[in-house]
Amino acid sequence: MRVIAIDGPAGSGKSTVAKALAARLGLDYLDTGAMYRGVTFAALRRGIDPDDVDLVAKLAEGVDLTVDEQGVRVDGVDATVEIRGPEVTSAVSIVAANPGVRAELRRRQVDWAQRHDGGVIEGRDIGTVVFPDAELKVYLTASPEVRAQRRHKEVADLAYDQVATSLAERDALDQGRATAPLAVADDAVVVDTSDRSIDDVVDEIVALLG
Repeated sequence: MRVIAIDGPAGSGKSTVAKALAARLGLDYLDTGAMYRGVTFAALRRGIDPDDVDLVAKLAEGVDLTVDEQGVRVDGVDATVEIRGPEVTSAVSIVAANPGVRAELRRRQVDWAQRHDGGVIEGRDIGTVVFPDAELKVYLTASPEVRAQRRHKEVADLAYDQVATSLAERDALDQGRATAPLAVADDAVVVDTSDRSIDDVVDEIVALLG
C-alpha cells in the first residue's frame, strides 16, 4: 500500500497539489477535510449543536458519507457545494476537535486506503496520526497573506480582512486542539507554496519520491 501524506493549514494548496500529484502518480486521492465538513453538514442539517460532543460523535459513527471524484454525498444528499459554505466553515473546527469524530473518520480513512491500495491523502493529521508510516510526508505551507488571498478568491462574498481573520482563528483551533492537532511530522518535508506554480510544487514532491 503506497500512501503519500499531504498536510498543512487552510489555503496552503493541499487540495490543488494533492489532486495534481495523484494524477501524476496514477494514485487515488482523498480529501479528509471534506469528511469532517460532511459530518458538520450532517449535524447542522439534523439540528444538532456542533458543541454537543456525544451526539456529534454518535452521528459520525452512523452517517452515510461518500467523498470521491464526483463530490461529497451525505446521507444520499449532494453536499459538495454546501460543505464549503460559511455555515459549515464556521463550525467545522469544533467538529474536527471532537475525539469521537476523529476516531471514526480515522478508521474510515484507513479503510479507504486499504481498499484503494494507498493514495495521495490530504488533511491536517495524515502524516502525524493517520498514516505515520506513509512513504512520504509533505507539509505544505504558505505566507498568511498568500493563504488569505487564495481563500478570498473562493469566498468572494467575504471581505479580505474577514477571510484573513477567519484563517487565523482556524489555525489557532487546529493547532491548539487536544486530539491530533495540526503539526509538522518529525520526518515530514516542509514545502512553501507561496508564489509557486502547482506544477513546480508537484515536481518537487515527485523528486522527493526518487
